[in-house]
Amino acid sequence: MESSARHGQMALMRWVEAAAEKRDAHTCGGRLHPSIVPRGKHPHSLRSGSLDFMRYVIAILALAGALVSALALQVHYSTTTEPCDINAKWDCGIVNHSPFAEVLHVPVAAIGIAGYLVMAGLALARRRRLLCALALGALAFSLYLTYIEKYVLEVYCIYCVSSAGIVTLLTLLSLGWAIADWTGRRSG
Repeated sequence: MESSARHGQMALMRWVEAAAEKRDAHTCGGRLHPSIVPRGKHPHSLRSGSLDFMRYVIAILALAGALVSALALQVHYSTTTEPCDINAKWDCGIVNHSPFAEVLHVPVAAIGIAGYLVMAGLALARRRRLLCALALGALAFSLYLTYIEKYVLEVYCIYCVSSAGIVTLLTLLSLGWAIADWTGRRSG
């Protein structure tokens, strides 16, 4: 009985010594060596902070898109001459009063406001995959509307072009954010 207790104590001592050696191998000047800290969890990790910061950049960009869509919606319901009526090629009124400015009697600009607000919410909630899917769908719809402006109406809307630029940036940022997170999870 005494020998089994003594054997257990010896095994425990060897385990403690091995753990101490392992700890010492991963320290550098009394601090933890980055190799034992999970990726993205290190207090000085730029990657972790930049990924977290990215959701705020995307949310602010989405709110800017909602504002641009709100301005386009105002033009949709307005009957006055708009300040964006610049010349024969740039006229928001023509674009926003065309049959292509509605989907099932819902103004495209209202759909844009809702889409941008959902994208902001998804970014803040860190729902990267859903955000990417929505951004890609919004980009496809925006490209379709740009095609309509160029080849069917032959006139552009400043708000629509601005929205197309914003949704393109949102798509690229959300894809980059999701890929960076995915690669971080795979390597960490």
